Amino acid sequence: MKTKQLEASAQLRIAKSPAAVYEAIVNPKIMSHYFISSGSARLDQADLITWRFADVGGQLEVKPHAVKPAESISFLWSAGGREARVTISLRSVPRGATVVSVKESGWPADATGMASCLDQTRGWMHMLCCLKAYLEHGINLRKGGVVK
Repeated sequence: MKTKQLEASAQLRIAKSPAAVYEAIVNPKIMSHYFISSGSARLDQADLITWRFADVGGQLEVKPHAVKPAESISFLWSAGGREARVTISLRSVPRGATVVSVKESGWPADATGMASCLDQTRGWMHMLCCLKAYLEHGINLRKGGVVK
């Protein structure tokens, strides 16, 4: 019998087109203004990418899985302590905006899995707020905002 896995999820409306949001998610030069410090390649053009997070002194290997321009991006990484699949979906809504939904799955339904899932949910909501602030207002909320 297959064990149920937990899934982190978050979503937010961003007042930019799906194409603009997509580019901000796959392009490490843009991502460095709201999420990562640097990245080794575009998320839609490499087999393995390294994302660096200078503010917390870490880095992660990211394995792109499936990419549909201006629609969805999925990848594998181990930010939550074990390999998990992340799927970011982009849905066009009225007035040129996009609803961005993030789902990350891969934790067992136990106390440790619940804690990791909750941490990742908070992290994704923070990432989405930072993405929104940067795309809509040019503000980098991440810079100087990480508490260790």
